[in-house]
Amino acid sequence: MTLDKAIADALRAASTATLTTVLLKKGIRRCWMKGPMPVFHASEKMVGRAFTLRFVPAREDLATPESWASPISTRAAIEDMPEGCIAVIDSMGVTDAGVFGDILTARMKKRGVAALVTDGVVRDAVGVEGTNLPVWCAGVAAPPSVAGLTFVGWQEPIGCGGVAVFPDDVIVADRDGVVVIPAAMVEEVAKAAVAQEHYEMWVMREVEKGVPLPGLYPPNAETKARYEAELNKS
Repeated sequence: MTLDKAIADALRAASTATLTTVLLKKGIRRCWMKGPMPVFHASEKMVGRAFTLRFVPAREDLATPESWASPISTRAAIEDMPEGCIAVIDSMGVTDAGVFGDILTARMKKRGVAALVTDGVVRDAVGVEGTNLPVWCAGVAAPPSVAGLTFVGWQEPIGCGGVAVFPDDVIVADRDGVVVIPAAMVEEVAKAAVAQEHYEMWVMREVEKGVPLPGLYPPNAETKARYEAELNKS
């Protein structure tokens, strides 16, 4: 699940806003998750491969405290998480049952997991804060996961915040939220993001000079030629 350093660095240099634009140009509209927002230790941009976990609605015979000791449990899933991954939890948008708390996030931090992303909520907020694990979620709630959800598996396709996420897709999370990049498109998206960021920096300099936006952003043929000429000089 490792990610090439050059690609990771390129994605780290691009905002999620830029990445959504790049993906839109490549035909991917559903890439930004509705729900997960920076809540704990999320001031730094995070980039990593997705390690997926899936919950379904609570079923009374399965969603019990005893299920936490089952071979199919969140505890077992955490022990499979590789260093550097970003755990992405399909919580179905449920916000009245916390999927992970302080003990589970502490174990994730110990294993070198980069971050946690969920369209649901976490519990034990003070404890989670104390683990220093970066978390993007929809808030906090005191009840445990089994109060509203049943855990069913990991490392399979999921939906999180209205976006399809497959194991090994690349997750980029910043203050604007979380974006999913399909694994097969990561390299081309990273290259395009670098070019887009470079152009937008140039545009900002032009705006500061007083240049009007029509024809500048997006560029017309004259602007493109002027930008490319300046690019070739540098």
